[in-house]
Amino acid sequence: MTFDASSTAADVLAGIDLTGRTAVVTGAGSGIGRVCAEALARAGATVVAGVREPGAAGPAGVTARRLDLADLDQVADFAAAMGTVDILIANAGVMACPETRVGPGRELQFAVNHLGHFALVHHLWPALRRSGGARVVAVSSNVRPDAPIRWDDPYFAAGPYDRWAAYGQSKAANALFAAHLDVLGRPHGVRASSVHPGAILTPLQRHLTRDEMVAAGWIDEDGRAAGYFKSVEQGAATQLWAAVTPDLGGVHSADCAVTPFRPDPADAARLWSLSARLTGLPEELPAG
Repeated sequence: MTFDASSTAADVLAGIDLTGRTAVVTGAGSGIGRVCAEALARAGATVVAGVREPGAAGPAGVTARRLDLADLDQVADFAAAMGTVDILIANAGVMACPETRVGPGRELQFAVNHLGHFALVHHLWPALRRSGGARVVAVSSNVRPDAPIRWDDPYFAAGPYDRWAAYGQSKAANALFAAHLDVLGRPHGVRASSVHPGAILTPLQRHLTRDEMVAAGWIDEDGRAAGYFKSVEQGAATQLWAAVTPDLGGVHSADCAVTPFRPDPADAARLWSLSARLTGLPEELPAG
């Protein structure tokens, strides 16, 4: 069946039985992550939702566990409790926040959007390999092939902080990370890809003022979203489509279809090495 920008989470999972499969969704407390987790649960999967505040009302039909991706010790603890993982949707993200430092001076957007997910995959690697056919989907954005990584200053320590440049870097990192993970994982049956979910109004925009969103053309003066915005159900569709489409890996998708964009393999490998150094983890994924 062919899907497109109007397809919803329910559309792409219609007729798919995920009974016996375990899925992990980060950032599942709200927005498209919540819709994604609930849709996977309705399809029969056992779903673990990584959320910052598990005491709040979580997604229906899933197990919510505390996961702050800015805290790498907490990431390791979260992964240690998992058995086999068949689907990992790296959905959690921060967008255009004020300059914020976490841990040993890490810039928050790069730390949460990329490094936390890098560490999570590293610690979940044995659980992903046990699946025999695991999928990892990194929720990126509408990345450009030339989106820059600040190789010598990824934390904006040496110059003025630009919240949008920091966000763009983190989203480019998501795509590069998925591309190299697919290279490493393919011999073990683990496939990875990145997706652009589209434009959706969710709590992701919490750091933007109403005036900023009006000026950007995202909403009008009455708060109505521009016509190109998707509903949250449509916004969750592409990551679910990527998670259940057979033989999909090493690509970037949008609107439930593969795009022409291909991350540069050399940059993907370079980012993997940089991420290992920044997180204190080995470049090699653990055996077993």
